[in-house]
Amino acid sequence: MLKTVANAALFQCGWFACVLGGDSLWLLVGVVVLAVHLLWISSWAEDGALIIGVTLAGTVLDTLLRVSGVFQFSEPGPLIPFWLMLLWALLATTLRHCLAWSAQPWWLAALLGAVGGPLSYYAGSQLAGVRFGFALAPTLSGLALLWAAVFVGLHRLAR
Repeated sequence: MLKTVANAALFQCGWFACVLGGDSLWLLVGVVVLAVHLLWISSWAEDGALIIGVTLAGTVLDTLLRVSGVFQFSEPGPLIPFWLMLLWALLATTLRHCLAWSAQPWWLAALLGAVGGPLSYYAGSQLAGVRFGFALAPTLSGLALLWAAVFVGLHRLAR
């Protein structure tokens, strides 16, 4: 139970450090969160491949959303900023731990994704200065549908 609560708290610390700090030295907080997760809560053998897989899949997904105009970042380049890539790695650390409860039944993951995904992007947009390229309501609705599927897929990847 302690490690589950610690996992959730560490994720939140990493989330805020990445979103508020952007591509700055605050990213080291996210890296420390990953290290603590792998040294105390889990291990590289248990979660390493999942962290890499989720980070790559999330980077591709959010880069496609950037290229399609859904997200507009102040940072130049074709890929998403590094802070958002690190957020995907941090999310991966929760799938087998503090968010494991949402894996079964599948609709629970879909519901959490449909609510949590858009809310996280909205909060991030307000705190990190990321702009949505389209009107707010259609963007959040589209993200809800997308994240309903994404979160189910992430839990399948975690199995």
